[in-house]
Amino acid sequence: MYFRDIIGQEGIKLQLTDSARKGVVPHARLFYEQGGAGAFPLALAYARYLNCRYRSDKDSCGHCPSCLKYNELAHPDLHFIFPITKKEKKKEVCDDYLPEWRTLLKKQIYFNLDHWLEYIDPGNSQAQIYSKESNEIMQKLSLRIYEADYRILLVWLPERLHATCANKLLKIIEEPPENTLVLMVSEEPDTILGTIQSRTQRMNIRAIESDDMINALVKNEKLELEAARQVAHLSEGSYIKAMEVISINEENLIFLEQFKEMMRNSWARNVKGMKTMSDRIASVGRERQKNFLAYCQRMVRENFMHRFQSPELSYMSKDEANFALKFASFIHERNVFELMEELAKAEQHIAQNVNAKIVFFDLFLRLTVLIKQ
Repeated sequence: MYFRDIIGQEGIKLQLTDSARKGVVPHARLFYEQGGAGAFPLALAYARYLNCRYRSDKDSCGHCPSCLKYNELAHPDLHFIFPITKKEKKKEVCDDYLPEWRTLLKKQIYFNLDHWLEYIDPGNSQAQIYSKESNEIMQKLSLRIYEADYRILLVWLPERLHATCANKLLKIIEEPPENTLVLMVSEEPDTILGTIQSRTQRMNIRAIESDDMINALVKNEKLELEAARQVAHLSEGSYIKAMEVISINEENLIFLEQFKEMMRNSWARNVKGMKTMSDRIASVGRERQKNFLAYCQRMVRENFMHRFQSPELSYMSKDEANFALKFASFIHERNVFELMEELAKAEQHIAQNVNAKIVFFDLFLRLTVLIKQ
């Protein structure tokens, strides 16, 4: 991962490279974003740059011993911490998943939790950084630095740290070993332990600028200029969303059909259909259930905005927009806030491991009242 591989974010790149060259290197940084803006690539490129022997003003050299090891994501002074699932008893810490992790990073530099979970097949378990990881961290940091100027602990999604692990990380940040840096990449920074937040230098990675996104889509994806503009608009500054738009994401198509079914059952007061659907959705993993509910919230919001007939405010795919032609009129000022509240509440209950059949069946019954309101 080099700075040159990252789309846009020129101001952030300049800030990071200047910091490294001047030797003003905070021992803990928190990169945060809404997703798909490049926070993780920036953190990894920064780690590489700090330890590069022949770096330029703008990027790492790519051929020194440190860079060659970073190419393989196998530098002895680079340690990754990321969410996992304990589906297999023999895989309980991050290092057990390093082969899959390295494969993902070499394949794509813009990714999210769903992409990662595809590599580890989580089943019905929620991804987490487990308490046992704290012992692994302390053991790694107790060893001397092998060859780098800085030992890097790169924590992806620290909001998923177990409380025990979070407290150990806090201790490291408060009393860092010599030349040890903690780089964290978060999509929900406000859910991280408050004492950790207060001891880190926060860096907000904003959505990718439209022109930068368009140029990247033309160059990397070989899109025509007009098609690139349309995809850039729908992406809302997220390269991950842009890739989903291009590939006509299969999961979104499934979610759209489920959303249609859910709303039709609610309108028709089809209790039997609601029961069947709640049983079916409850049989998939909780991460997928949460993704579906997040998708439903987006669709409610987009259908409400569709009523204003302002194309610049619409972020729906062609299939979603076609459905909105008939459905949007059912989302209005009298029910939109309550619909969003019920969907968000259901997502929260799923995250808290409440019985999924009960959560979804209750949600469908409540939607029946609201959709006719």
